[in-house]
Amino acid sequence: MIEWREEGVLLSARPHGEAHSIAEALTVGHGRVAGLVHGGQSRKKAAMMQPGTQLDLSFRARSEDALGTLSAEPMRSRAHLMGERRPLAALNAATALLRFALPEGEAHPRLYRATMRLLDGLGDAGWELGYLEWEVLLLEEAGFALDLSRCAVTGATDGLAFVSPKTGRAVTEAGAGGYAGRLLPLPPVLRGGDGGPAEVAEGLRVTGHFLARSLGAALGRQLPEARARLLDALERDGRP
Repeated sequence: MIEWREEGVLLSARPHGEAHSIAEALTVGHGRVAGLVHGGQSRKKAAMMQPGTQLDLSFRARSEDALGTLSAEPMRSRAHLMGERRPLAALNAATALLRFALPEGEAHPRLYRATMRLLDGLGDAGWELGYLEWEVLLLEEAGFALDLSRCAVTGATDGLAFVSPKTGRAVTEAGAGGYAGRLLPLPPVLRGGDGGPAEVAEGLRVTGHFLARSLGAALGRQLPEARARLLDALERDGRP
């Protein structure tokens, strides 16, 4: 018998039978987990079965291969984001990307803590930059870290202008030479610069390339639609 209890954030819930749900959550010690929530479709539990809800989780399973059961008690609701279009889009994108990127049962404590900070700060001033930083960390935790500290060709730390679409390493204009047209532009916001929705959207186009072309290709999956909806919202709000 496998049993544990810890805090987690709900990533998704889908119906199972007429009354129950299969829930997925991210925890600090057990990573992404899935389990059966008895009565998960009931009116009593409807409010807590929303992505982003912080839960006190108790897990039980007969073996590692068996579907376990999750008993959940609400700790913190993020329902206040329901009326905030862009923060809600970010919450949905983040929870969908965690399901997309992380295998079950693999702990990522650093990413878990960063996810909690992201979700708690959605709607605050500058949350868009926080979301971009979170995607950069997600790539790193998944094994596809970007290296934007120096030029991959010359070693220079100044004048970085591009990102190699294959390696995720920065390149200067001098280092790019005649290959500049084959490289991704490096937005200043990915190098610690400030920016609003339009600048963050530029950064997300870079991280999105590696989420789709590197991580997605390795997993054989397409990026979740929720991520595209967030990018669209930021691009529209960033237009003059």
